Amino acid sequence: MAAVAAALVLTTACTTADGQARNATSTKATAAPTHPYDSATRDDTEFNRQFRHETADIDGVQMHYVTGGTGEPLVLLHGWPQSWYEWRGIMPALAEKYTVYALDLPGLGDSVGAPSGYDKATLARYVHGLLAGKLGLRKFNLVGHDLGAGVGFQYAVQFPDEVGKYAHLDYPLPGPALGADKYRQASWHMSFHSQDGFPETLVDDDVRDYLSLFFGYVAYGGTSFGGPGAKAPFTDRQIDEYARTYQRPQVLTGGFELYRTLDQDERDNVAAAPIKMPVMLMTAEGSLDFTRSTVEPSMSNITHAVEVPKSGHWLPEENPDFVTAELVKFFADGTRR
Repeated sequence: MAAVAAALVLTTACTTADGQARNATSTKATAAPTHPYDSATRDDTEFNRQFRHETADIDGVQMHYVTGGTGEPLVLLHGWPQSWYEWRGIMPALAEKYTVYALDLPGLGDSVGAPSGYDKATLARYVHGLLAGKLGLRKFNLVGHDLGAGVGFQYAVQFPDEVGKYAHLDYPLPGPALGADKYRQASWHMSFHSQDGFPETLVDDDVRDYLSLFFGYVAYGGTSFGGPGAKAPFTDRQIDEYARTYQRPQVLTGGFELYRTLDQDERDNVAAAPIKMPVMLMTAEGSLDFTRSTVEPSMSNITHAVEVPKSGHWLPEENPDFVTAELVKFFADGTRR
């Protein structure tokens, strides 16, 4: 019936004496399709002048990424519950010096299809299939935030010759100094997200509300940092964008799978030799000592370590100028080691 109705509309418009009706209907019928992955940037003329959305099939997963800029490649990996969009505020400044690639991890954001596993070593191999396989990148600098830093570390472990320098943002590393069991004891959400089925069941109908509360929980002044509580350090539009992707059942489950695979991450990280490329460690205010104690056994060349002032976990959003300046300073010597 829908097809019949559409045909009647088109026929009526084409037989109307008023040419405006014909033109309007024809334009509507032939308009280029829109894609959900650009919903947050579709009307952003300045962004679209500098960046573009792309996709590539990697072992059955259609990976989405955003790229733009000039210079040496710089790859950005997001954490939970975010997407490539967490870098949106600092990408223009970075793109003045680098060719930026902001990825949606396999199974997350607007990437489509489930990877074979959500352990960070497996996800790193999908990322490698995109960067080295499809894009032909042979050497680049790498930034990982939160669980995306778990992927970033494993990328540096498995493909060390491709990573010039690595920036590890606010992610205690499961491994030699911090077992997965103790990791989950650090915060209620790490244990809750690791449970089979329960998180999806309880969060499914209230994804946006859940994310909004969680953003505030680990923000500067939030209760996770011993503060009185804080609101999400994001605009409604930003929260809407993250909720849009995590409202997809596969993405919601994929996000929780990042936590369910922490035991495998611990085993993989314990088995890995320490990475040797220059590393910058950047954390929320008050978190540097603890996070450093968890990553030092796995990173033999931490050349720069810094806390982001007046920032909780959401470093690129809570203090974008500071984060941008530190990244640019760290990567100033290019991909040379």
